[in-house]
Amino acid sequence: MTSKLNWKDWILRILLVWFVFTFIIYPNLDLIIGVFYKDGQFTTSAIDRIMTSERAYKSIVNSFKLAFAAVITTNIVGLLTVLFTEYFDIKGSNILKAGYMSSLVYGGIVLAAGYKFVYGSSGVVTSLLLKINPNLNPNWFVGFWAVLFISTFGGTSNHTLFLTSAIRNVDYHTIEAARNMGAKPSTVFLKVVLPTLKPTIFALTILIFLGGLSAVAAPAVVGGKEFQTINPMIITFAKMTGSRDLAALLSIVLGLATAVLLIIMNKVEKSGNYISVSKTKAPIRKQKITSVPANIIAHILAYLLFAIYVIPIVLIVLYSFTDPVAIKMGNLSLSNLTLQNYKLLFTSKDALTPFLVSFGYAFIAGTIATLLAILFARIVHKQKHKLDGMFEYAALLPWLLPSTLLGVALLFTFNRPQPLVFNMVLVGTLAILPIAYVILKIPFSFRMIRATFFSINNEMEEASRSMGASPFYTMVKVIIPYILPTVLSVIALNFNSLLANYDLTVFLYHPLLIPLGVAIKSATDETASYDSQALMFVYTVILMIISSAVIYMTRVRNSKNA
Repeated sequence: MTSKLNWKDWILRILLVWFVFTFIIYPNLDLIIGVFYKDGQFTTSAIDRIMTSERAYKSIVNSFKLAFAAVITTNIVGLLTVLFTEYFDIKGSNILKAGYMSSLVYGGIVLAAGYKFVYGSSGVVTSLLLKINPNLNPNWFVGFWAVLFISTFGGTSNHTLFLTSAIRNVDYHTIEAARNMGAKPSTVFLKVVLPTLKPTIFALTILIFLGGLSAVAAPAVVGGKEFQTINPMIITFAKMTGSRDLAALLSIVLGLATAVLLIIMNKVEKSGNYISVSKTKAPIRKQKITSVPANIIAHILAYLLFAIYVIPIVLIVLYSFTDPVAIKMGNLSLSNLTLQNYKLLFTSKDALTPFLVSFGYAFIAGTIATLLAILFARIVHKQKHKLDGMFEYAALLPWLLPSTLLGVALLFTFNRPQPLVFNMVLVGTLAILPIAYVILKIPFSFRMIRATFFSINNEMEEASRSMGASPFYTMVKVIIPYILPTVLSVIALNFNSLLANYDLTVFLYHPLLIPLGVAIKSATDETASYDSQALMFVYTVILMIISSAVIYMTRVRNSKNA
């Protein structure tokens, strides 16, 4: 098998091994060694300091508290939103679905910032509540419950994607059979429908727990001093020279927890699923709620959830057209509407720079990650050498690393003198952030593109080679055009997810080129200028438009190629 590799194959594999070792394996090993080995001796001083640090210990407890609570609340809300739009016959379900899908359009630091300005001390909701109850604390939307609220309604995007597909695949014949046997609607749901959704719900539960455990944006924006989780504490410690070993140790703890959870999720995915025993499946039909009181309650709850999802978006759009002073005072009126905020974005260099920086970083990193994923997927798919299968694990390795662990590892490693092979030009300055973005998006890109490679007809390659085409020519002229729709979709989705990234960006951005995520977080600070806060809403509106366009184009493209 080894003889099939030519010199080009060897160079390609050596370069990929160098990339994986340099930017993924080595920084994390260096981080572990730096924590547990000092002056050539093994030490557990960092563990001792963590155990005696009340802030660090409390952040760990808070992270697990948030993760367990979010599993309950997010699953309940996510399941209800899918049932209201896909299973129960609710009037206006298409309108409800559009509102519930807003979690796909904006999230992370953008979502947390938007919710703070809606429910925060100067937000519209708080202003209305103060008129009803003047004794209300204006800073009521701070702490654990505020973080949980944002985590819940910002964390249902996976339910919208995966649980919707799962419930649409329920065989209606089984529902009819149960009803013909006299089963009540509640029994049908609990005994027939819910079991078919269990594998998906369990996988979503792992993702929710992982999201709560590694939450950054919501705790950083509305957590306050009383509720800090692991990741914001890592950021705080990383900025303090004497506490960087604590930041490193906390990131290692988070990385281990992430690895365990992903291993569990992988086993769940490979375990048996509930499937229909019918020879022919019938598409599910929406179920009418026969009880009048239950039907009324369901409609009220459905539209209450719709309001919670939609009100922030509506207010963000209105705020983007509102005078900055009026935003600060929470005074929304027609007389305060203006186009000045949008004019400021396109006429001020300081306002436009964060958007252009993030746009460039996201496009470059998203494209490079996708191209690297193509190389990894091609090698794994062809497997000319017995060790080629290891490249699959190399491509998926970043999935075991939470963004803060990756950020801390790269930050600590490349801020110190390293051998020439590691200390690349511009690493540690302008290039380190896009490199980190590439590492972050490789697993997703690899999984998407590898699936496409399995659909390629081998006869296409054989015909090309029989006509004398080289492997490179075959790849460029035959393979790439065939997988191009998927490649473009992956690039678009990578770009979309990186545009307002904050979790990884906050560690590695260069002060001269402040990205969008950092600029938005700065706008949520109490000391931020009026113009900065107004620009945050303009940024958010533009990001929502871009995200909506990307999601629409990828779905239309995928539907045409289905």
